[in-house]
Amino acid sequence: MGGSSLLSLLVLAAIAVFLILRLRSVLGTRDGFEKPRVARPEEDASANRNRRGFEVIEGGPDHDITENVEAGSRAAENLAAMKRIEPDFSVSEFIGGARGAYEMILMGFEGGNLEEVKSFLSEDVYDAFKSVVDTRVEEGLEVDADFIGLREIQIIDADLDRADNEAEIKVRFVSELSFVVRDATGQIVEGNPNAIKRQKDIWTFARTLGADDPNWILVATGA
Repeated sequence: MGGSSLLSLLVLAAIAVFLILRLRSVLGTRDGFEKPRVARPEEDASANRNRRGFEVIEGGPDHDITENVEAGSRAAENLAAMKRIEPDFSVSEFIGGARGAYEMILMGFEGGNLEEVKSFLSEDVYDAFKSVVDTRVEEGLEVDADFIGLREIQIIDADLDRADNEAEIKVRFVSELSFVVRDATGQIVEGNPNAIKRQKDIWTFARTLGADDPNWILVATGA
């Protein structure tokens, strides 16, 4: 009877040791700092995709484009084509440049200082602006304008002539400014110095992609 009990205890002890070893092989052990687990290649790929988060991956959305125009639109497709021709092209940087160019050109026109912005204008636009400025001078009129700020800037279209890589981007601006027009005697004939005027413009900028000159040129204006 005593021998039978001892045999039973030994069997149970053996089973317990087996189960402990089995669990250790499945779960491992965690004794303080442990060597990092080596991930399988497919796990590395999945982790890298998660870490990239908002980075553009092949076949995924280009947030530089979709944050500025509607995804899948004609403008979006043409902007993507522009990037394929000139990988360094950034829509966000273009918007920033257009913002500065708008104020500079607008105030150059209002103040009659077209020579300062001539390099940013196509020949047709320069001639049209100059005609208005010359008429003011002939009539003895002078514009006094202050740029208050740009309230809205939005790309509304983009076009690309793939034959010569000529790109065009149409931008809508909504700005606020104060202005008055004075005659030769200094009397105000138009405007109010204490009033703010909201102005809406649609300008088209063009550039040959891949060319050495990085500047976009104003080629058309509208409202």
